[in-house]
Amino acid sequence: MKIRLFLITLLISSFALLADAQHKFTAKISFAEEIKSECKTSGRLYIFFAASPYGEPYKRQFPNPGGETHIFARNYENVDLTKGIDVAEDLSTWSGTPSWGLNEVKPGEYIMQVLWDQDTSESRIEAPGNLHSEKKTITIKEDINLEFNISNVIKPRKIIEHPLSNFVKMKSKVLSKWWSKDMYLKASVLLPHNYDVSKSYAIRYNVAGYGGRYTRINRILGNEDFMSWWNSSESPQIITVYLDGEGPFGDSYQMDSDNSGPYGQALIEEFIPYIEKKYRGTNSMEGRFVDGCSTGGWVSLGLQLYYPDTFNGVFSYSPDAVEFENYQLINIYKDKNAYVNEFGIPRMVMRNNDGEPMLTLKQFIQYENVLGASNTYLNSGGQFSAHTALYSTKGENGLPTPMFDPVTGDIDSEVAKTWEKYDFKKYAQANWETLGPKLQGKVFVWMGDMDNFYLNQATRELHKFLESTSNPKSDADIQFTATEGHCSIYNDKDVLLQIQKKINSRNGR
Repeated sequence: MKIRLFLITLLISSFALLADAQHKFTAKISFAEEIKSECKTSGRLYIFFAASPYGEPYKRQFPNPGGETHIFARNYENVDLTKGIDVAEDLSTWSGTPSWGLNEVKPGEYIMQVLWDQDTSESRIEAPGNLHSEKKTITIKEDINLEFNISNVIKPRKIIEHPLSNFVKMKSKVLSKWWSKDMYLKASVLLPHNYDVSKSYAIRYNVAGYGGRYTRINRILGNEDFMSWWNSSESPQIITVYLDGEGPFGDSYQMDSDNSGPYGQALIEEFIPYIEKKYRGTNSMEGRFVDGCSTGGWVSLGLQLYYPDTFNGVFSYSPDAVEFENYQLINIYKDKNAYVNEFGIPRMVMRNNDGEPMLTLKQFIQYENVLGASNTYLNSGGQFSAHTALYSTKGENGLPTPMFDPVTGDIDSEVAKTWEKYDFKKYAQANWETLGPKLQGKVFVWMGDMDNFYLNQATRELHKFLESTSNPKSDADIQFTATEGHCSIYNDKDVLLQIQKKINSRNGR
């Protein structure tokens, strides 16, 4: 009996070892002959191991609980395009998102793809001109050597041709001077039905969620219900300008930055006058509004606060952290570590609407660390790259100064102090005497109290301050909805109707 039990135990242990076995992954990457003329010899190579078969793995750049895509990346220089790249060399030098490396890939079925990031004009890897292979399904149950042929070029962006849509591109003098090279601002424009070039119109400046591009107008043009309403007599006669979110370190946030340059100045002094001259905007504050959700919620509120004489109203939904004692779950002025809280518990960055934690901040940042050519989040093109570029001073090697260490999460309290300039609560407190009167009747903010990124507490703290104000007493309309998540009630039609209601109120209708 003892011998039989011993054999059974040994057999079970053997199966467990086989189940936990990890395998070496190597690959040969070739460049298709028909695209070699478009290939650069230096870039960053990405390998994607996706769990989900849907879509292109290279487009899923951030952790998605339940359908995770693992990413590995490495920089290359002076690649011989005729020979390609042999991934078998130096597997330990690859930066990766999972706990395992290319020397020890977990067995399983993966949807795999490789991407060659050779573009230097945009911050994110899906930029036009970057190259990728077709995706393929691979089962890994032993050491494996694969071949990938990079044969696809990401095409330039374009907007759908429509009588009411236009694309705007303007060279910015202030940004070009700052960067010592040509820098352009872009937007798409949705005109009202029966648009008349001889008339003036109210203008809505829409700011996207994180990284949103001017091409998001395509979703509007392709929405039959919206366009049917837009072409009817019921829709307001308002021009919508969809601002482009691209910046050197991710989203530009449309604000001045020590790292990205004077994007706020460029928008206010150059781009808005250019657009309004071209499309018959009112060229006055009374007919100019700004809105957005998530990143767009933060930017739109920030533009109203920092340029109160430019906009006549903001409609901000689910804004990013509007004050930094609650930078999601971090108090950047007091906490010692971004990844672990005072109780030794990993900090979350995402939850579902029931409050169940979905993702830790450390997991999220590890994706940005891999996406960044510096092997840190500082130039990943992701959310925390953009935040750091906007809030921090310029650091070493042309990168922003990190507020927290990319690996350990340790917070630099001196850097945290430099973030105060974009802490909306601190800014409003310090400037209320002159700022307060200019904001009267202009501020609407909505937040779901089960925001999926823990943004509701910062908005509540700003709300508390505004309620405490005097001379003048703030009349900001800040609403919270129980159990609602991130941007869950935001839509273009409602915002346009809110703007029309404000215009009607001003005109005594």
